[in-house]
Amino acid sequence: MNPMRTVVVDKIASVTQACGLAREVRISANIDCAEGMVLVVEVLNNKSTYNTLELTSGRMAKVSRGDIVVGALGHRKALFGYSGHIPESLKPGDVIQMLNIGGVLGICDSATPDKGKPFNCRVLGTALTFPYLGERIGVPAKAGYKPLDMAARVDARGVPVVALAGTCMEAGKTAAAAAIIARMRHRGLVVDAFKATGVSLRRDILAFEDAGARRTMIFTDLGIVTTTAKCGPALTRTMLTEMAAGRPDVIVFELGDGLLGTYGVEAILLDRDIKAALTAVILSANDPVAAWGGVKLLRERFEIEPCAVTGPATDNQVGVQIIREQMGVEAFNAISSPADLGDHVICKLGIENVRESKVAEE
Repeated sequence: MNPMRTVVVDKIASVTQACGLAREVRISANIDCAEGMVLVVEVLNNKSTYNTLELTSGRMAKVSRGDIVVGALGHRKALFGYSGHIPESLKPGDVIQMLNIGGVLGICDSATPDKGKPFNCRVLGTALTFPYLGERIGVPAKAGYKPLDMAARVDARGVPVVALAGTCMEAGKTAAAAAIIARMRHRGLVVDAFKATGVSLRRDILAFEDAGARRTMIFTDLGIVTTTAKCGPALTRTMLTEMAAGRPDVIVFELGDGLLGTYGVEAILLDRDIKAALTAVILSANDPVAAWGGVKLLRERFEIEPCAVTGPATDNQVGVQIIREQMGVEAFNAISSPADLGDHVICKLGIENVRESKVAEE
């Protein structure tokens, strides 16, 4: 028998947001090593870099040795940062690592030098929730508001859909998505947005909300901590359908990671039903060579003509000119020319006067 006990926690990671946990958490020594299972851990070391945690509020908090933290099990295969896996078994006292700033926990397999070694965390137990009113029956907490239906179909209801894909991590996808959302809102359009792939972190969809998105979602809402080729298409179909049900003027979504990666971007862009729902695809690239390769991949592997290229490859006029002349694709920088990027996308979608028409009808 493994009795429950209560611990007071210092920080609750954003990956567990759907659980609605308070600072006093009941835990059990029985640990199911599956994706999304919520654990309470004690941090064992200090770090001078990559040493913060995204809380359920969206705020970033510094993590220190001795902190009691709530996170969730998951794997990660990142080009930049930590990569790791879910252990086959765990018991209280075992040591695992924090794999990202969203609170994903697992066994670290490799790390990039700029991030330093990860936080080591001593496992205290599984967090419990109590869904049965009036009963003290604890159920192991799991990330997500509802489980993913792998057989989900997509119905975009005719709503224009803009997807942002990148050549790799940190290629400027979120900045570009936010710029496009903000410009659409300035033009009177209602925009809903989501993040389809990556490792759990709400920072990007919070940026979409700050830019003016009416409603946002992320794959973690469906119980997925880290996306893969297996679940990526189902996640995208589900979130496209849910967003479209709200009848926005436009849906914008970001594909985390790159066109070549382990998070499922390729599987999503090869999905026939998803591809049929896409109205425009924006490519974010770090340099002209990456832009050239990304455009080539989109055209030849996915049969998608990119609407525009953005990202660091467009940081000055030289890159913009190379992309326009050698690839035959429009290029705009999301930081220095956000309105131009947004206007170009709006024009390509043919929705300049959607809001004005709706107002006139009313």
